[in-house]
Amino acid sequence: MQIVIAGTGNTATVLGKKLKAAGHHIVQVFGRNHEAAILLANELEAYSCSSWAGVTQHAELYLIAIADQALLGGEVHLKLKDQIVVHTAGAVPMAVLKNISSCYGVLYPFQTIRKEVEPLPEIPLLVDANTDAVREKLLVLAKSMAKQVSLANDEERIKYHLCGVMTNNFSNYLYTLTEAFCEKNGIRFSNLLPLIDETASRLHHFSPRQLQTGPAARKDGATIERHLALLKDEPVLKKVYQLFSEEIMKYHR
Repeated sequence: MQIVIAGTGNTATVLGKKLKAAGHHIVQVFGRNHEAAILLANELEAYSCSSWAGVTQHAELYLIAIADQALLGGEVHLKLKDQIVVHTAGAVPMAVLKNISSCYGVLYPFQTIRKEVEPLPEIPLLVDANTDAVREKLLVLAKSMAKQVSLANDEERIKYHLCGVMTNNFSNYLYTLTEAFCEKNGIRFSNLLPLIDETASRLHHFSPRQLQTGPAARKDGATIERHLALLKDEPVLKKVYQLFSEEIMKYHR
């Protein structure tokens, strides 16, 4: 397909690379930051522009990979005929694009994305569209660049987004707090990596409810008290530890 990408951040960059690797032609990259647009356009062998008025009207698909607030704030100043326009957001309704084109949808990458990371990770894609015909075209496009492709409407997509925040963003915050504790106490966070990897890998074979271990699951109050004593000068980590321990004990009664 002949594709225009609006955006120059992590999602625009990674999906641009995935699309190009799948054999699609990135015609143009739009970015409000002129230098960033040129940089990504050069990487994707495309033209660049930094004003909506300069976006070509002759592409087949327009991929809008910009901030959620910009989407909701009506900052996409495009008026297309019957070309397909899609956004890439998990928490933004599809209909936000309805005034741009008669053919619109969503191509949501359900993955943590950083443009600096190489090689590119496998990225599951969640797809939706306003008509069956557009939906079929987007499914073909998605399957050309991803092994795992699913349909997900607005309600399903925001639920996936919520689950992604809890399992990825929240767990990473725990890693951040733990790393800081390790640094402060002269022990190596790197020694935890095999444990983190093993915990994640087991989820491919078991339900997480089957895998809960630790002092809270065992009702081991003595160990919990020793841990809390170590956290007496770490109010945030202590609060998190207490909350999780209490909830795990309730769950496993």
